[in-house]
Amino acid sequence: MADAKVIPFDDDRSRGGGKPRRRSGAGRPRRADGGGGAAGAEAALSALPGGQDSAAGEGGESGADDGAGQSGADGGGAGRTGAAGAADGAASGGRTAPPGAEAAEAVAAALQNALMDALPRLLGGGWERRATDALSFLRRRLTGDYEVDEFGFDAELTDQVLVPLFRPVFEKYFRVTVKGVENIPDTGGALVVCNHSGVVPWDGLMAQVAVHDHHPADRHLRLLAADLVFMLPFVNQLARKGGHTLACADDAARLLARGEVVGVMPEGFKGIGKPFADRYKLQRFGRGGFVSTALRAGAPIVPCSIVGAEEIYPMIGNAKTVARLLGLPYFPVTPTFPWLGALGAVPLPTKWTIEFGEPIPTDGYPPEAADDPMLMFNLTDQVRETIQHTLYKLLVERRSVFF
Repeated sequence: MADAKVIPFDDDRSRGGGKPRRRSGAGRPRRADGGGGAAGAEAALSALPGGQDSAAGEGGESGADDGAGQSGADGGGAGRTGAAGAADGAASGGRTAPPGAEAAEAVAAALQNALMDALPRLLGGGWERRATDALSFLRRRLTGDYEVDEFGFDAELTDQVLVPLFRPVFEKYFRVTVKGVENIPDTGGALVVCNHSGVVPWDGLMAQVAVHDHHPADRHLRLLAADLVFMLPFVNQLARKGGHTLACADDAARLLARGEVVGVMPEGFKGIGKPFADRYKLQRFGRGGFVSTALRAGAPIVPCSIVGAEEIYPMIGNAKTVARLLGLPYFPVTPTFPWLGALGAVPLPTKWTIEFGEPIPTDGYPPEAADDPMLMFNLTDQVRETIQHTLYKLLVERRSVFF
């Protein structure tokens, strides 16, 4: 006890040879008196947890422990060594990709491949070409780079928009069967003469789709329409762009001279607005003006019979007073219209048949034959009787109105 030597508390920090006191917490890095201690601490804090960063942190701790276990001078060097190890570990950890990056890239690649595989099934084969064509069509419409003939007919709009718009009605709703479309010549003018019925002229639109989609030469049927069509807003523009023109001899002659297929329905409003009791009974064909036009152009006349349109709106009455007030040739009353409002304007899904008969040639007649009233009467009667007999034949062959 006499030899005991009292060492003040302050002397522990002033002596380099004494062993520094340990702090609580075995896994915590220890501060060395050397100049590299602070750098080691900063490197340890900057290292990210996990992977190689954890290994770098452990290397820094072991370096600090070794430095603490030696003398003060050696401790400073050991601390610097530990700090350098931690910094190297942090640097190497920064170059490593974050955990899960490779898995995320694999998932993204799998989703992309699945989408590319599913698009052909969802959009059908050749969807890339259709998308390219649609974008090219849109560009031409926006820039005005498309052609319209002197009658206002827009062939590109008809092929790309109007016919595809009515094609589902033609194929899925009315389920139209087309016969004898090859009787329309592949080239040159021709006059297609059809019966007219159905309250609303769906028959003309379906005849256009039939010629466009089923004729081997993909020809367009240019219909002659009544004045009322070109008096209705919005409808008149679509009718012009779809190939319709005014039902007059001059327009018909010009179209036939250009080699177009012209469609005419000589019954007019008498046929489309007749009561349901007179269905499939042809009305008067006018004065035979269409025959005179065909004779002057030397174009063949192709009779066309349409079955199925008479039943889409069974007309049981005609509100003539309302028709006069609205300026219409008739105002139909059907079992569903006007009682059900707009729903009553939906046509019934009847089964249709459109048959084109054998052409009647006119090029063998002399030029003055167009002014012969007896010849015009005979040809008009021949076309009318051909259509009427074909209608009776198709009605006998039909199993049901809807099937």
